[in-house]
Amino acid sequence: MFDMADLQNGWEIVIGLEVHAQISSNTKLFSTSSTEPGADPNTHVSLFDAAFPGTLPVLNKYCIDQAIRTGIAINGTVHEISVFDRKNYFYPDLPSGYQITQFYHPIVTDGEISIVDDGVQKTIRIERIHIEQDAGKSVHDLSQTETYIDLNRAGVPLMEIVSKPDIRSANEAMLYVKKLRTILRYIGTCDCNMENGNLRVDANVSVHKPGTEFGTRAEIKNINSIKFLGQAVTYEANRQIDIIESGGTLVQETRLFDASTGETRSMRTKENAADYRYFPEPDLNPVVVTSNRIAEIKNSMPELPDVKKQRFIKQYSVSESDADILTEDIAIADTFEQVVAKLKNQDSAKLVANWIIVEVFGFMNQYSFSIDKLPFDIKYIAELVDLITDNTISGKIAKTVFAEMCKSGDSPSSIVEKMGLRQISDENTIRSSIAAVLEQNADKVAEYKSGKDKLFGFFVGLVMKELHGKGNPEIINKILKELL
Repeated sequence: MFDMADLQNGWEIVIGLEVHAQISSNTKLFSTSSTEPGADPNTHVSLFDAAFPGTLPVLNKYCIDQAIRTGIAINGTVHEISVFDRKNYFYPDLPSGYQITQFYHPIVTDGEISIVDDGVQKTIRIERIHIEQDAGKSVHDLSQTETYIDLNRAGVPLMEIVSKPDIRSANEAMLYVKKLRTILRYIGTCDCNMENGNLRVDANVSVHKPGTEFGTRAEIKNINSIKFLGQAVTYEANRQIDIIESGGTLVQETRLFDASTGETRSMRTKENAADYRYFPEPDLNPVVVTSNRIAEIKNSMPELPDVKKQRFIKQYSVSESDADILTEDIAIADTFEQVVAKLKNQDSAKLVANWIIVEVFGFMNQYSFSIDKLPFDIKYIAELVDLITDNTISGKIAKTVFAEMCKSGDSPSSIVEKMGLRQISDENTIRSSIAAVLEQNADKVAEYKSGKDKLFGFFVGLVMKELHGKGNPEIINKILKELL
């Protein structure tokens, strides 16, 4: 097989992504059935969801607002008139034999998302966002001899967000989905839980030599992990190159990604629009949204991640890379600002950023905690930073305090007092300890004075040992330089 280096040596990947995002709504798109996950099979199913004859769809207005909100967030064109269509196909978990979707007149067209890949900014164009209902779920038993149908998901509202074929690498594809996921979570239109299938990706992949027409594409269906997306795109591009260079012919097809093998496999030949026999949904009027309603939603939009990132850099003087990390998740960004608001000294925001990114994230990763499930009150992060900046404890001691804070949930101040960790900043005490160390190491003092400057760290270490690790490093350095 070829690796990515071979792709760059003469071949170009062309990728377009169709992201299916479950709209955050308590009820389904055309019925009042619950969308709550985890229920027993076939318990969240109305007569309409099960396609009983004579039942009619009733449009969920909130889902329309959510789609408008998403369109605004990607700088798209929100249309005042959009139309639902029937997409006809037969599948065991699609009881009506058709899906209600938007084909000819979607609610949003155009739009864009910016990504940064290895320091280079690139804009990925978005072709459209349309609203549709999800199908049910086929559940196969362990013997693979029986298949059961669960219609709890049938009729759940989806937004299909379709990109232009502007993506040129697996990494760009992963960055695009990460950025889109961040935006959707910021505006609250999808929780983007890929493990539960609330965000699924179909990847259209082809290869060609630059300057030639795009090649025959394969669509890889229902990828439910950003990591798997990267693997699927890489494998599929390499597979296509293998076939072309061995003299074979590619067919347009739909494929599945097998995470256990890291390979794609054929599912069926790719259908075209004509195969679905689209026609306007006769049981639904066109969707009409007033310009005033669109303006109201636009005025209610929260701060978007790119804007928040630039504000963090300007307001809190954090680095661009730190601002990227802090704003990637709305919960992390909110926590950062809540902690900074509780600081005694607002100039310590950069130190808060460092503690969240290094220590808090480290703890979260080690013990699989989310930011909202930490075993201590987040105000204690501000208290800990205050103890560092007012010289009550050193940064090194703070790590000991933080570890105990994670274990007990106690406040940093109480931990410092209980464990006797208060930093020694009295200059007379420090001067006395330094003098004793220098007297006991007169030979090293002579070497230092003869030009061995690196011995300075040796003396600092001895003084710290003398003070049981509680000496104020800044004061130690100042007096040590003076006495040497």
